[in-house]
Amino acid sequence: MSLVVIKINRRKYKVALAGRIAMAAMLILTSIGHFVFNKGMSMMLPDFIPYKAEVIYLTGVLELLASIGLLVPKLQTITGCLLILFFIMILPFNIYAAMNHIDLQKATYDGKGPGYLWYRIPMQFFYIAWVYFSAVKNKPVYVVSDE
Repeated sequence: MSLVVIKINRRKYKVALAGRIAMAAMLILTSIGHFVFNKGMSMMLPDFIPYKAEVIYLTGVLELLASIGLLVPKLQTITGCLLILFFIMILPFNIYAAMNHIDLQKATYDGKGPGYLWYRIPMQFFYIAWVYFSAVKNKPVYVVSDE
């Protein structure tokens, strides 16, 4: 799908555009999880955070908005910067969830545990680099046609 959009738009930064499209798709899928698995994701938040379900819904909406912002040239850089900040901010909650064996899909305490962090933490840094190189470092190109 990314290649079709790129071919139609004929943008200069084809790899960066494909990266933004793929990240937008990933964000849409993860935002759906915020609504489908709200109870389990709420368990990922420590007790001192109030309105856990609402926070999870809000972050789901933010992920949807970020997926749109990545695809709007005038918004891609600021969206990328904010998304990197978001990825950094949620990392402690992923660590908390792993340390407490939270299974967000089942909303139980029999999840994968700390071993999951060997996968999750590098993945978080990968997402940060992905957004940086596709949305922040590559300035938007406003030319739609090569003609």
